[in-house]
Amino acid sequence: MPNTDVTLGIDIGGTNTVFGFVDKSGNCIIESAVLTKSNEPAEKLFARLQLEINNLYKKISSDYDFIGIGIGAPNANYYNGTVEYPPNLSWGYVKVLEIVRQYFDIPSAITNDANAAAIGEMKFGAAKGMKDFIVITLGTGLGSGIVANGELIYGADGFAGEIGHTIYDPDGRKCGCGRKGCLETYASASGIKRTIFELLCNSTEESEFRDISFNKINAKMISDAAMRGDKIALEAFDYTGKVLGIKLADSVAHFSPEAIILFGGLAAAGDLIFKPTQKYLEENLLNIFKGKVKLIPSALTKGNTAVLGASALIWNELDKLKKDEIQ
Repeated sequence: MPNTDVTLGIDIGGTNTVFGFVDKSGNCIIESAVLTKSNEPAEKLFARLQLEINNLYKKISSDYDFIGIGIGAPNANYYNGTVEYPPNLSWGYVKVLEIVRQYFDIPSAITNDANAAAIGEMKFGAAKGMKDFIVITLGTGLGSGIVANGELIYGADGFAGEIGHTIYDPDGRKCGCGRKGCLETYASASGIKRTIFELLCNSTEESEFRDISFNKINAKMISDAAMRGDKIALEAFDYTGKVLGIKLADSVAHFSPEAIILFGGLAAAGDLIFKPTQKYLEENLLNIFKGKVKLIPSALTKGNTAVLGASALIWNELDKLKKDEIQ
């Protein structure tokens, strides 16, 4: 019986780099992780990764053939095969695919983590069969991947799809990008924390957060408090959904997607974030779009979602190569 083909998905984060082998059906066969060591050069990370990847593959090599590598990383440029001045890594401008090809003589591709998530949803998740959709990743920041006519939109320079850095309020909150009022300063895990403290300052309402310092709060604590009926937490989710819904209405006007998929830590709050976002999205849509756009959760459930997304990237590239060969 022939071996099953697998690709390697690598997700590079500021703290950890997670990697795993995934088959064409989106099943994560085996995975592992290393510390990224963000202050070290990229070359050192990939030297360590090469050893760990080879050791991991040895455990499954009798049954699986390793045929490609997909990488999700911050500020990754699909066109150039680079990572360019990522905010949480001290890399500068790095030709990542050139480094990877020193170790592995197989097809490889790279894009940012939100784009990888979008391809993951298209290949393995909630967007199967869809040709027009948007994935919003609600993590520490807000990322987005936009698919139109079945193709991921990269734009002229490879950096299209920065919905998180569209402006909600030009005089609003300071963003890590250096500007003010970016969507991700409101609609993200870090954004909802900021909302909690603004609400506490402007209200006398009792809340379990009054005696907790900012650095000790996380998004799960806020969702748990909201489930217990904490009024400040409930108001924070409503406000977050309002900002997100208004800005997504703009994205609908630009792209007319069939669906918007929410992905990541804050999306795990379920109805607490989905209901207000859907409400304000519908209220702010142009009439021709009302009632047409689904707001749905991610369906990447067969393993680490970031690894599945990165693996889906290279599966997608391999499919394109096969089509080109046939034509």
